[in-house]
Amino acid sequence: MHDLLTTAPFADVRNILTEIATKLVEAKIVHIHAPADLEGILALSQLEAACLDSGIRYQRKLLPSHRNIPRDEVPQPKPISEGLLVHIDPFEDTWNIDEIPAAEYIHIMPLSVGVRMGTKKSERMGGLDVVAQCSAIAAVIAPNGIRVRRMRPFSGSGLWLREALDTTFDPIHTFLRDHLRDEGSLRTVCLPEVDNPASGMITNLAERMLSRLSKSWPKMNIDERSQALSELILPTLTDSTLSTARLEELVWHRCVISSSPIDIASQLFLASKQWPDDEGKVKLFASELLDNLIATGNLIQ
Repeated sequence: MHDLLTTAPFADVRNILTEIATKLVEAKIVHIHAPADLEGILALSQLEAACLDSGIRYQRKLLPSHRNIPRDEVPQPKPISEGLLVHIDPFEDTWNIDEIPAAEYIHIMPLSVGVRMGTKKSERMGGLDVVAQCSAIAAVIAPNGIRVRRMRPFSGSGLWLREALDTTFDPIHTFLRDHLRDEGSLRTVCLPEVDNPASGMITNLAERMLSRLSKSWPKMNIDERSQALSELILPTLTDSTLSTARLEELVWHRCVISSSPIDIASQLFLASKQWPDDEGKVKLFASELLDNLIATGNLIQ
């Protein structure tokens, strides 16, 4: 793995995340509180993996799901009697780094950062979500940890779940995706090269046509592939609910882990579909999913 904190999207938050990592290592016991939502589980898995790999004593606490609390209610972590409290808050507003509110505990929330991209190196602003931050913290604590490395491909999953890709190009998501690809944590492939893409992610996609194209794909040259893929995707462009940026990711940049036949976007989609609405079931479901993710490196088997 290559150090995320040395990359452009983390330049503004390097000192903050390094300080958090140091506090976790020095704490007698760490209490990690996160909502029982997919975003919370993905971030929590990164820190839990680091604690397990490095021998840090910790306790997890799943808070009520974001969908089960009133809109005007501000999520709060539960009080602790001793140790260090870490509150993962994926649904908090995106804060500027110099305006982060003071708290008696470590509050991990989305932060606004800048990154320079393109030949002109023009600065683009974006949100650095809690999953990416927790991944960077985990890598500082246990850079060679087995579980941390297992969780690494999901570092950009929180960015995928955010609404930024539903409106425009997200520079932070693109940068992190390419970083994970270049370091070998995952591969990016075209849709016909995905073994088991989840159905229903792209409206108006002809599943049978995709199946035929996948079988013919290895024998086709570049021009034939480009033409066939354009014909496959053309009917999907009428769906106004799917942004161009997200459609391009789903067609051209599917992220695949070597240990799984299901690409990451499909795993996130299927996990979201399975998430219970019942408040009494959601914490158990989230906890079991979290245990499986840390143990196997997959959300969906």
